[in-house]
Amino acid sequence: MSGKYRDLARVLLALIRLINGAIGLFAPQLIIKRFDDEEEEPEVARYALRMFGIRTILVAIDLLRPAGPDRSHAMRVAPIVHASDLVAASLAAKSGRVASKTGAMIVAISAVNTLLAIIIWTGRNAGKHQSEDK
Repeated sequence: MSGKYRDLARVLLALIRLINGAIGLFAPQLIIKRFDDEEEEPEVARYALRMFGIRTILVAIDLLRPAGPDRSHAMRVAPIVHASDLVAASLAAKSGRVASKTGAMIVAISAVNTLLAIIIWTGRNAGKHQSEDK
């Protein structure tokens, strides 16, 4: 895979992370409403989504950094982060505790993120453009 596609995958993944992280941090109710139709939003869900949000934003920023150890680390761990998110999304969808439409959406988002992470990781491990990550 060419370095151009790898860079595109890295930037796309960073943008997805920034958007999802900003929603989790600043508007967690948008996510909560997708999972729970109840009138009252559980405060613990807001807390957890804000933690998720800031973590996701910081990881996105690392992907957008100039070539160096921080970006290299973010690229190296991206498949682990997103594969675990995909497993969690799949389990949530399969559990029946979320609406089928919501379950399909979270699995699809996690699958796209995982694919982008694998593209980044595969290009890095194929030895292409190694100097960009040093």
